[in-house]
Amino acid sequence: MRSKGLRGMLRLVADENLNNDIVRGLLRRRPGLDIVRVQDVGLSGADDLTVLGWAAQEGRVLLTHDVSTITKYAYQRVRSGQAMPGVFEVSRAIPIGQAIEDTLLLAECSFDDEWEGQVRYLPLR
Repeated sequence: MRSKGLRGMLRLVADENLNNDIVRGLLRRRPGLDIVRVQDVGLSGADDLTVLGWAAQEGRVLLTHDVSTITKYAYQRVRSGQAMPGVFEVSRAIPIGQAIEDTLLLAECSFDDEWEGQVRYLPLR
């Protein structure tokens, strides 16, 4: 694990509902990007609380299209004092290319733990 306060590539996990074209595009642009999909780590069909718990345990920011429940559970974790490395909610309305660009910008230019306890909405404004 990297020391706090250092700039480095964020570790990401893509929710089951995230468009796989975004994941493929991210990996095509940055083959070394540290991103996994929940279905690749044995969490297919897992509920939001389980996914957020796994992401926290692994220190991964969650990428999702789910604006209906993830936000509620993410802030519930924060209020209860549990780790929540961050959530990037990607609008389904933005072009895939923009979703990839915004995610890469955040992944490459963020400090470790910068998004702890936060939900960020993409597209970036």
